[in-house]
Amino acid sequence: MTDSATQEAIYVTEALIAEDIDAYLEQHQHKTMLRFITCGSVDDGKSTLIGRLLYDSKMIFEDQLAALENDSKKVGTQGQEIDFALLVDGLAAEREQGITIDVAYRFFNTEKRKFIVADCPGHEQYTRNMVTGASTADLAVILIDARKGVLVQTRRHSYLCHLIGIRNIVLAVNKMDLVDYDPVVFDAIVKDYTEFARSIGIESFTAMPISGFKGDNITTRSANTPWYQGPTLVEHLETVEVLSSVDADKPFRMPVQWVNRPNLDFRGFSGLIATGAVKPGDEIRVLPSGKTSKVTRVVTLDGDLDQAVAGQSVTLCLADEVDCSRGDVISLADNPPQAADQFEATLVWLNDEAMLPGRAYWLKLATQTVSVTVQSPKYVVNVNTMEQLAA
Repeated sequence: MTDSATQEAIYVTEALIAEDIDAYLEQHQHKTMLRFITCGSVDDGKSTLIGRLLYDSKMIFEDQLAALENDSKKVGTQGQEIDFALLVDGLAAEREQGITIDVAYRFFNTEKRKFIVADCPGHEQYTRNMVTGASTADLAVILIDARKGVLVQTRRHSYLCHLIGIRNIVLAVNKMDLVDYDPVVFDAIVKDYTEFARSIGIESFTAMPISGFKGDNITTRSANTPWYQGPTLVEHLETVEVLSSVDADKPFRMPVQWVNRPNLDFRGFSGLIATGAVKPGDEIRVLPSGKTSKVTRVVTLDGDLDQAVAGQSVTLCLADEVDCSRGDVISLADNPPQAADQFEATLVWLNDEAMLPGRAYWLKLATQTVSVTVQSPKYVVNVNTMEQLAA
């Protein structure tokens, strides 16, 4: 991809800024937010891809670019070329070994959407860090080295992403420049991954051939892959449906974070709407007490709203003086969630010490923390083979 092509890419915002700064700020404020992660095996190019996204979206200051060029010559792995991975891998141990150890979060934006991306480590030893990064993501970009194909860690990360509820998956076959952009290699990898994905319940994914280092199919369509007719990575990231829009169609749920009581005349319950929508006049139920009331106001810092939806932080004022505090959940009166003191779940165990059935543990559920005991597990899953083993 040439420099002129990069300049003509969808990141050009200077014209609108120069023409009408207020219009630009208004447009930027109402962009949707997409959280995504990059994952896969070691050296598949996750950090390089994020560095390329930051570079192409002009999110790097001149002094940062100068430092990057200097660092690339000292500790980079790309010869005299810029090593984009150094924008994300900042720890000394990461630069010495050329690997990612801790999850690194970076922010960037385009004309259409804002993004928070988590660069997750590929080593099996740091799988717990990968799960932490994936826990808040709407989308996962699973990278595969075109020279190596689907590896054990590719399967491991795919399984964990699917397990914790990520349904938007991009299969990015990276380093296509090292296999001469061969469509046969790409098709073989997609076929191999498709068979595995079906076996663990992944119904669909978007596959694309890219080169994070060269910039192929990242922001603009690459002339090196005329056989690929799908979207570029950024086009897909800008148009994929975010989780908040899906959550807006579900029943209303809002865990209470704080009782807002600034004076004698105001009492409201503040929180982030997890799912659904709420408006003045709605009949609500407070759980676990089961008390009911009606919403009189939906208050924000910028004024009252006629309706609030999933992803918004609001304060609800109620018609009755019901007992409601931090940790309670406000829901629709006629469609409340189930309340129970026992439930079954699949756990990703992150501690080095084994889980002990019957031992007391802390459970953090939304805004409340309670003491729980874990019963004997039914089975454990070998994430390398997906085999269920006796616990």
